[in-house]
Amino acid sequence: MQFSQVKEEIKSVDFEATRTDCDNYFEAVVVKEEVSNLNERLQKFLGEPAWPSKNRLGFKVQEAVKGFGGIMPGQTLYFKSEGENAIFAMLWPWKDGVRTTLKVIQK
Repeated sequence: MQFSQVKEEIKSVDFEATRTDCDNYFEAVVVKEEVSNLNERLQKFLGEPAWPSKNRLGFKVQEAVKGFGGIMPGQTLYFKSEGENAIFAMLWPWKDGVRTTLKVIQK
């Protein structure tokens, strides 16, 4: 799995704003109507969300997301690891109930 493939797939979503688009980091804002479309595309590459889940997040996952703000109740985390490489996506809904920040990271 390549980060560039994941990034190209999610770029077909209609974002309200793109904040950062680098080789290993992508951040954008999506409106409520596009969140299900975004989730479908993320699941295609990263599988089911690691959070929320009834299971605790593993140490490797916790350490990876800590440097990017961590994950809290109400947020969603997708995480896929292949050896030492990991790609994860975090969705942080805004309090306005309309927008969600997306962060996709290759670590």
